[in-house]
Amino acid sequence: MNETTTPKLRGGALLARALVEKGVEHVFTLAGGFCNPALEGFMDCGTRVINCPHEQVAGHLADAHTRITRQPAVCLVGPEGFANAVPAMMEAWGERSPVIFVTGSSTLKRRGAGGFKEIDDVAIAAPLTKHSISITDGTRISECVDRAWKIATSGYPGPVHLSLPVDIMFSSFPADAGREERPYLRSATPPPRAWPDPSALAPLLALIASAKRPILIGGHGVWWSGSAPKLEATGTALHIPIFNIPYHQKLLGEHCEAYMGLADIHQYQPSRQALEASDLVIMIGGRLDNQMNFGNAPLFPDSLQLVCVNGSDEEIQMNRSADHVLLSDPGAFLDALLALKASGAWSLDRGWFDTNRQWRSDWVAKTLADLKQDTDATALNRGKIHPLQLSLDVQAEMGPQDWLVFDGGNTHFWSEIAVNLAGWHGQQLAGILHPGSFSLLGVGVSLAVAAKNTHPDATVVLISGDGAFLSGGLSVEAAFQEALPIVVVIDNNGGLDCISQQQERLFANGKHFATDFRDIPFHTLFEGMGGHGELVEHREQLGPAIRRAIASGKTACVNVKAKGVISPIVLATTSKRDKASIE
Repeated sequence: MNETTTPKLRGGALLARALVEKGVEHVFTLAGGFCNPALEGFMDCGTRVINCPHEQVAGHLADAHTRITRQPAVCLVGPEGFANAVPAMMEAWGERSPVIFVTGSSTLKRRGAGGFKEIDDVAIAAPLTKHSISITDGTRISECVDRAWKIATSGYPGPVHLSLPVDIMFSSFPADAGREERPYLRSATPPPRAWPDPSALAPLLALIASAKRPILIGGHGVWWSGSAPKLEATGTALHIPIFNIPYHQKLLGEHCEAYMGLADIHQYQPSRQALEASDLVIMIGGRLDNQMNFGNAPLFPDSLQLVCVNGSDEEIQMNRSADHVLLSDPGAFLDALLALKASGAWSLDRGWFDTNRQWRSDWVAKTLADLKQDTDATALNRGKIHPLQLSLDVQAEMGPQDWLVFDGGNTHFWSEIAVNLAGWHGQQLAGILHPGSFSLLGVGVSLAVAAKNTHPDATVVLISGDGAFLSGGLSVEAAFQEALPIVVVIDNNGGLDCISQQQERLFANGKHFATDFRDIPFHTLFEGMGGHGELVEHREQLGPAIRRAIASGKTACVNVKAKGVISPIVLATTSKRDKASIE
């Protein structure tokens, strides 16, 4: 076939085809003229494209979809939309979510001359992605997609960014461009994984087998490698208590006997007892960053040995303060650890395990007793509901097929505690989502919509602080537009309570400043958009309101007048006039 009869496709269509060949099933966008050829390409491929009310929403939806399915989704935006999507890129970077961000960018031909909507998107995205490039040759589009995909999904995963200049986006190229070169297989392949060096693994297993009070802490690497079932099996069979790194996708359901809670000495007091008594901590797939106090006391006392197992060299480099490190896929390491029992090399009984469960039981009992005192007093004076009670009452209306999302400052922290309390008493949920390590407000609605999109038969409930909802609540239009009904419960305390509480302990006059909101009728906003809305002012109204919201079949808001109560983590990390919560 000669050149004049060779079929041609626009650059945007080549891009769409390359991504669909990798297995992309969902694209999230705010449609813009710079991206029209790519949108046409996705349309021709039959790909589901969700048009969002804002580019940041598109990015958060792509991130949430990727977190839930562990399969990369695409966020497609124009150059001005790229600037709006940067916060979503940051959130994905914090969660190591392999989202494919694609920018339709200013013309390549006039680059640097002040082209229409010209920004240096590649440079802006670079520190928030594993890989950020501009595709400067239309015949290499498939190659660039393949390279970006492999980088996003390999090792310690993370988002990538491809910028496609508008002149390449609209220009036509041979439909088979680049297909004469390897790799001939265009579909996604399983990412390579690191198997442990036997000479490094053996002494580490011997160390672990000799421990009397070991602890397992699971992180991002466990989730992205799909090793959570192996983590559960290992903890249960070997009687090792399991903790979860805070601010991350929950690895294990509360039904798991070995799961204790967050490795956070403020939100979950028994973890302090466990870490102070432990002689060995094995952190798998995590990083010794600020959440893990960089491997130092008081989180990790000098009295214990700290082992870090990571599936990529990048993670190992972050864990220099560990006493022992091992480069290994989390699943491969857990297989080797579990095999100790079958080989007869494991002798730990249930004593340490049951001690941790007793600590958890005692903590649950005390926390609920303290809450009951507050709730009883509130009932007598007809006061506002405690945020911890709010979260517990919401969960009481949910079942094992349902998804819970929470978003906010104190709202987030209280809901973390409520999940642990309810789980101890048998509450099971299908999944839990919340903001990642950057604590970015306003992601909750997008996370909830993504959960409903991937699990249409589930009830999805979001508990959002009022400040968090104001940061990203209009993204709820995507729930209406796509017929994905969610229930949004607003923990409405009339301001940025997490910040107010810090200010009152930091400012010399003991007051807070510039953190209050007016009395906002969030429920009527939902009604005006065609949804269901209710106002709840007292606890006895909450359960029935949640049930009516779920039964409505509509995207619904239950606007709850709650009182501001400082969470344990903010209280523990804030002392008047001397410290801020981030020190």
